[in-house]
Amino acid sequence: MVAQLHTLKVGKLADSSRFEYGPMAFYHPLIADGDTPVRTGIQTSAPGYVTPMHWHPYVELLFIIEGEADVWLQGGEADPVRLTAGDCVALPADIPHSFSTVGDKPMRLLGIHANPGRIATYLDGRKVVDGYQVVEPAAAS
Repeated sequence: MVAQLHTLKVGKLADSSRFEYGPMAFYHPLIADGDTPVRTGIQTSAPGYVTPMHWHPYVELLFIIEGEADVWLQGGEADPVRLTAGDCVALPADIPHSFSTVGDKPMRLLGIHANPGRIATYLDGRKVVDGYQVVEPAAAS
């Protein structure tokens, strides 16, 4: 159970750890120590980045700070929703989703997880609890 907040809880980007998601993306957790009912962080992704299809057992919100992203649910790859700076999308619980950076500029988003911890399950069966999936670059053919 999450304790009640009685003071301000501040997360500063400048003080946050950086987690690499492979060579094309990284993440900075902000309010993310498990003692609030939500978890937040900033992800920065290079042009061409695509997050692996995954899902969470709770709602996730993505707020685009800068750049552009395409977002889709599993099976909707042919008809993604384009988001630009200032747009927000709510992703439903337990439904696989993905997003990609589009255009020639990096994309930054604020991710808001409606849960104190981060839980992600990937289509290949990997499950990450309170951690960050690192995506290795594909081997050259």
